[in-house]
Amino acid sequence: MGPDALPAEAARSARDKTMGMREAINSFVHDGDTVCLEGFTHLIPTAAGHEIIRQGRRNLTVVRMTADIVVDQMLAGGCVSKLVSSFVGNSSAGSLGELRRRIESGVPEPLEFEEYSHYGMVCRYLAGAQRLPFYPLRSYAGSDLPSVNPAIRKVTSPYAGPDGEPEQIYVVPPVNPDVTIVHAQRADRAGNTQVWGLTGVQAEAVFAARRAVVVVEEIVADEVVRSDPNRTVIPAHAVDAVVECPRGAHPSFAQGYYDRDNAFYRSWSHISGDPVRLKNWMAEWIHGTRDHAEYLAKLQGEFDSRLAVGEALSRPVNYGRRL
Repeated sequence: MGPDALPAEAARSARDKTMGMREAINSFVHDGDTVCLEGFTHLIPTAAGHEIIRQGRRNLTVVRMTADIVVDQMLAGGCVSKLVSSFVGNSSAGSLGELRRRIESGVPEPLEFEEYSHYGMVCRYLAGAQRLPFYPLRSYAGSDLPSVNPAIRKVTSPYAGPDGEPEQIYVVPPVNPDVTIVHAQRADRAGNTQVWGLTGVQAEAVFAARRAVVVVEEIVADEVVRSDPNRTVIPAHAVDAVVECPRGAHPSFAQGYYDRDNAFYRSWSHISGDPVRLKNWMAEWIHGTRDHAEYLAKLQGEFDSRLAVGEALSRPVNYGRRL
């Protein structure tokens, strides 16, 4: 061991990025920031959104491909002044009342909304992750999105097309959030993060950001991650904080841990459609709870019954090793 080498225990400590949710949000989310919250149907970082509301963050630009219930809640919490998205809705179960009021009538105040297609958002993350000035795509041809979003532009290709002439092609700008927050199934203490099931664009969103917070169902030993390295979607070097928050994606689901709370999704349109009812819900379930553990306690055992999932184990994989 060289004179500057850390003992094993000290090296492990230097790699430990674990934090509580309150500390992580306080450290990495600030007023006026551009905040990405990603997870496509699955592994939505709801608990992180609730903590942003509890801490009273203001004037955020929220970037989320599928702006859904957590965005509606953050709007009701007064956190968001601008939304960048490719879909808004209550995940096939209805509308988002607070978002609709702000966009359609500017009540209680208007929301700036920048719209892209799903693939347009993917391309923005790719450009941001690769530190490119823009990303080309064909899918806006014939669409009216460029007419409502001036950030969608055309450039002339530097190469000749099939007809020998340079082609005009649509491009979208990169997105580089101040912080990206994602939810995942598990990570080690250094931040090597493993995801299975629907993976969405979590990795691209993390690489595009200046800082990244990963919220997980459980923190596991290094050996668990090393035993199945291909499941590591986000590597430690891209992660600034790891938060263990079991059931932190509710009402969305975490494959292998708990099911989607469809009853909650169905109820949300009625809750958010009435401003008074929404205000009361926020007061009880978010401002009235100190953290996600208290939020879960109010659900009174529903995870153990209605949202429980059975086993569907994958077969072991032999990665092989030298003899």
